[in-house]
Amino acid sequence: MAAPFSPFAPESLLDLSETAHASLFLGISQVWEVLRHLARYLEEQLEPAILGEVSPRATVGPRVRIEKGCVVEAGAVLLGPAWIGEGCTIRPGAFVRQDVIVGNRCVLGNSCEFKNALLFNGVQVPHFSYVGDSILGAYAHLGAGAILSNLRLLGDEVRVRLGQAVFSTGLRKFGAILGDRAQVGCNAVLNPGSILGRGALIHPGLAWSGYLPEGAVAKAATRPIVVEDPAVGP
Repeated sequence: MAAPFSPFAPESLLDLSETAHASLFLGISQVWEVLRHLARYLEEQLEPAILGEVSPRATVGPRVRIEKGCVVEAGAVLLGPAWIGEGCTIRPGAFVRQDVIVGNRCVLGNSCEFKNALLFNGVQVPHFSYVGDSILGAYAHLGAGAILSNLRLLGDEVRVRLGQAVFSTGLRKFGAILGDRAQVGCNAVLNPGSILGRGALIHPGLAWSGYLPEGAVAKAATRPIVVEDPAVGP
């Protein structure tokens, strides 16, 4: 008998052939569990090396591996531990903190910050975004200013909501999971514990919480009000 479908199983959201680090998901039933293992995985597997092109005006820590074909531009800071895949572009002002794994052909853009995160192949985070305690599936894209918030205001456990059901994660810090080819519009905010299915889309400027199914689109519920005469008001 086939196992019941789980929207939060890794294979429901992610193509594991699109990462060189698929072993992270062995024995994982809920995709967010991987976030607990990134630090240990890097401690055990990472062999620091600079195989790409790094500007002399970039900062690269001792526990960083940069694969061939990468370009790390002036002003980027990679503290590490971090593992950057082949053919990536790390633009000026990108800040890669600890326990970050990046797939091949990714873009980490200006003024973007990454911490305890796993990016699959082809991810683009080009401008002014925060990616903390999150997983971005293959070819996922964040518009300018998109924020993956990873800490509740009260600092308590992050839970995942699916309809009326609430799933415990055991994580105090947990940002978002984006399925393959999911997209987040400019200046949108994903609240802690947000999960987007494959190809899901968040419209610009939206604050989102919870699970968005595969292929679904989240739009703002109201439209802007146009006032012809500002002196009159709405």
